[in-house]
Amino acid sequence: MTQTSTPQAGRPNSASTSLRAWLGVTAVGLATFSVVTTEMLPVGLLVPITHELNVSVGEGGWMLFVPAILAALFAPLIVIRPKGTDSRWLLCGLLALLMGANLASALAPSMPWLLGARVLVGICIGGIWAIAGGLAGRLVAPHAVGVATAIIFGGVAVASVLGVPLGAFIGELAGWRAAFGTMAVLCAAVLVLIWLALPPLPAPRGLSARELAWLLSNSALRRGLLITLFMVAGHFMAYTFVRPMLQTQAGFGQQWIGLLLFAYGVAGVAGNFLAGSAAARRPAAVLMTIAVTLLLTLALLGGLGHWPPASALLLVVWGLAYGGVSVSLQIWMLRAAPDAVDAATAFFVAMFNLAIAAGSFLGAASVDALGLQMNAWLAAACMLLPVGALWRRPHALTAA
Repeated sequence: MTQTSTPQAGRPNSASTSLRAWLGVTAVGLATFSVVTTEMLPVGLLVPITHELNVSVGEGGWMLFVPAILAALFAPLIVIRPKGTDSRWLLCGLLALLMGANLASALAPSMPWLLGARVLVGICIGGIWAIAGGLAGRLVAPHAVGVATAIIFGGVAVASVLGVPLGAFIGELAGWRAAFGTMAVLCAAVLVLIWLALPPLPAPRGLSARELAWLLSNSALRRGLLITLFMVAGHFMAYTFVRPMLQTQAGFGQQWIGLLLFAYGVAGVAGNFLAGSAAARRPAAVLMTIAVTLLLTLALLGGLGHWPPASALLLVVWGLAYGGVSVSLQIWMLRAAPDAVDAATAFFVAMFNLAIAAGSFLGAASVDALGLQMNAWLAAACMLLPVGALWRRPHALTAA
């Protein structure tokens, strides 16, 4: 397995970290932000995309399902690579592919074309996120690894909560195609920054499929993956259809959607920082709090979602709670497998994206068959398993 204590190629030898190294960390954080924002973009643009391409809202949910499945499959594969493979080259290649996928999405004349572009997005999600997870310790001095990791995974957290309102705002100003075009430009800029700021990063050792599979014998890791599956799937069952919920169910006009999603995003960023500091000490307790809050919020949205003030308030609470999910789960994974950071991150990325796929798929079927209100209640029910799993061992992985 990959040992975090072993010196790695590319890790600074001095006790200090250079400005270029921090620029590299920031560039990797921007790469994770770019890929996760691209993944989330259709959520805030679901209504105009499905309207222009003449498909149902449920069918539009496939724009999340397809890349999430590909990401879940590709993330474990990307860490199985020969010794000496340069992570900088891999990141640049994946960012170039992501840029092309966004351009193809912006030009899509039909839903099949758009879904084809989303296949490429899925490969990029699995690859970029999995590679980025193990780079902090190779870019900065040992004492700064915690801060560097927070910056890199901050890209994921911020994109998860701000990617949707960002897409919605651009969509309102210039149309949904312009939102994908803007992401293509951002990917090009991040690619250049990655190439200039990162040193060569050859893999210090190879990782076999057998070693990767062996990690699943870790019971704490398996438990964390199960919590990830149900918590994230439940969230995306409802969140994939947040715009129709706000417009169709709550009756908000189109001009309010960007502002509401922005409020959700701001609350999510706050939740990320609040949960991150607390989860470093008690990850299980923080995840329990998040799971209970999501359960109650989604259940209330199903019952009170027709009342605009209640919908707006619950949306902000939803953002605050979900903003802490990715950072808290990542801390759980790293605490569960401290000597296998790359492999644990790959499994986490795979399960996280499998959960997105499951949630968007089940949500699409539920919305088409049962409607938005029942879908919110089913999403809330998904939180029962994380609550039960965490209730059994509320002090699991507590820091000494």
